[in-house]
Amino acid sequence: MATFLSRVGRFAFRRRGLVVLLWLLALFGAGFAASTAAAPPADTFSMPGTESQRAFDLLQEKFPDARADGAAARVVVRAPGAEKLTSPARRAQVERLVAELAKAPQVAVVADPFAANAVSGDRTTAYAYVTYKVKATELTDAAHEGLTHAMERARAAGLAVEAGGDAVEIEQAMSGTGEKLGILVSAIVLLLTFGSLIAAGMPLLTAMIGVGIGISAITALGATLGLSSTTSTLAMMIGLAVGIDYALFIVSRYRSEIAEGRERSEAASRAVGTAGSAVVFAGLTVIIALSGLAVVDVPMLTKMGLTAAGTVAVAVLVALTFVPALLGFAPVRVLARRERKQYTGKPLSRRQQRGADKRAARTKPHLGARWAGFVLRHPVAVLLLGVVSLGAAAVPAASLELGLPGEGSMAPHTTQRKAYDLLSDSFGPGFNGPLTVIVSAKDAKKAAAQVRTTLEGVPGVAGVSPATTNASGDTALVTVVPATGPTDTRTEDLVRSLRATAEGAERRTGATEILVAGQTAMFIDFSQTLDDALLPYLALVVGLAFLLLMLVFRSVLVPLKAALGFLLSVSAALGAVVAVFQWGWLADLVGVDQPGPVMSTLPIFMIGVVFGLAMDYEVFLVSRMREAYVHGARPGEAVVTGFRYGGRVVSAAAIIMTSVFSGFIVEDNDFVKMIGFGLAAAVLFDAFLVRMTIVPALFALLGRSAWWLPKWLDRILPDIDVEGENLSRGPEIPSGRSVREQHFVC
Repeated sequence: MATFLSRVGRFAFRRRGLVVLLWLLALFGAGFAASTAAAPPADTFSMPGTESQRAFDLLQEKFPDARADGAAARVVVRAPGAEKLTSPARRAQVERLVAELAKAPQVAVVADPFAANAVSGDRTTAYAYVTYKVKATELTDAAHEGLTHAMERARAAGLAVEAGGDAVEIEQAMSGTGEKLGILVSAIVLLLTFGSLIAAGMPLLTAMIGVGIGISAITALGATLGLSSTTSTLAMMIGLAVGIDYALFIVSRYRSEIAEGRERSEAASRAVGTAGSAVVFAGLTVIIALSGLAVVDVPMLTKMGLTAAGTVAVAVLVALTFVPALLGFAPVRVLARRERKQYTGKPLSRRQQRGADKRAARTKPHLGARWAGFVLRHPVAVLLLGVVSLGAAAVPAASLELGLPGEGSMAPHTTQRKAYDLLSDSFGPGFNGPLTVIVSAKDAKKAAAQVRTTLEGVPGVAGVSPATTNASGDTALVTVVPATGPTDTRTEDLVRSLRATAEGAERRTGATEILVAGQTAMFIDFSQTLDDALLPYLALVVGLAFLLLMLVFRSVLVPLKAALGFLLSVSAALGAVVAVFQWGWLADLVGVDQPGPVMSTLPIFMIGVVFGLAMDYEVFLVSRMREAYVHGARPGEAVVTGFRYGGRVVSAAAIIMTSVFSGFIVEDNDFVKMIGFGLAAAVLFDAFLVRMTIVPALFALLGRSAWWLPKWLDRILPDIDVEGENLSRGPEIPSGRSVREQHFVC
């Protein structure tokens, strides 16, 4: 592989104009396709095979006029002080509010609270249910303004008015601030790392090219493949981070090859052949981890994983071709300013060259090499320190509570949360999370009446509404109001009791099917779906990555400790998420308005993404150790060599990736904020505590055993030459010629 990639690098370096032109054409072509494509579909959430999904599909089929997918708003009204809404003056104000809501654009119907018996027992609070003709994502600004203005006029009259539901606008759109902050910090880190504006700009430029092509392609294919506007969120995060990192490694290797006296095109060729091989396999691990999300069988996760994987694939191709092409335009300016003098102007005399060599020999080992030496001298202490630190950070993960986003978890100042609290106070906590029971039978009205009587006797039920039957009379709806809130564990127990009761009721009432749905029921089904998929997902992703790393490193123990290190880092990252978003530690600093349960999709999401990123650093750092070991270095020397050439670059890459993910913490979208924080914490833990602390300590303890591979397995596995052993058989640097003189060959 190294030989093939070196040819790719040499071609891109020499035919740089053609390569850059082709990538720019790809960018503009994807951008044009995105600008002319149909609007992407609205966000949808489905869980094939679950009872909640069957209930939703049946509801849409049997009650088409109910607009199950239409937007809705529940406008809650409370009288001031000790007044009653049933007083003539206040009742007239409520009726005026209802009339104004009905006149708003795209409204289908508004249920009068007095006619619908939607007034609390103390007559102080009522709610009007507003149903729209279109989905929430299709509501116009005029529709939102109509709802807001009607509420404001009622407030001016002295009423307390709040609203919840998907028709109420949520100020959680992606502002783009996160990407800008991440790019800014990345630019600073790259400049400090390389000491050259040109070198710092190359990874940023290539990352933006790759992300631009990836996001544009997602937008262009949105309508065709059903990719909503939020599908690209993960692709943006991952694509930007890995795009910078992959280019960083190749540029850094090019500078190393130049420093060793390689001719410029040869340096680019070897950089792509060696570091490029690591990029390919690092990218493959990320692609495997992201594509594996399809195993969960939740379409939203599948689409996000596959689109992000596609963006990573583009980032790999850009790094292998676009980066060496850019190096061809600035082969010397990519070096630090103090180093460029060696390759420009008059060649050094032999005396000057001997002086330069003596000064280079007196140069102290940099921090990475010194740290590796320290770890080799104290491997047990360093290993224990790393494991204990990660274990302590992972402790909060034992208290992990999962949940789906709801109005009850929104910030207290939002109108949705205020409406939620008003309804809970006046109608009971279960009113915000009613359960829908769908009864299918030949005589659905009769069967539903019997089912209602049965459900009223189930402990934990606060009330059951009369049945509503469809036009054909074969399906009926019964609404069950729990005595507890939608996120209460007792409500989850109630859902399970209702489903168990429904199985027996089917036989007694003659119903063909009884389904229980609702917010809590959906959460139970979703959690079960994730639990069922977790082990197959881990087996697939870890198994494929293990085989891939075994091919790269020709070792059994290296992939094993890489996987075990990943478990430590992801556990510590989940612990940090729990401490901040669930317990509320540093909540003000991070911008968490309301601590609460962690998003139920986050753990499996983090497992997939963090595993891929963790293997990135494993490949980049250990591949340089493997390269030194294959070329004759002792195990300890190989570790020091890996850190001498890769430690600083891996550190910079980790800081860059952390800054990119951390930038998304400033976004208002709670899910994006949580993902950004979790991934940033995971990268920090994995890069600095696992890959740069625990891994070298284990190498020091294992010695040559770290590279052990059974002979029978060694014969079976193909030799893909990731470390570039075949490249070292190429032309050697001419002896007796200074580094500076050699660069005048080209």
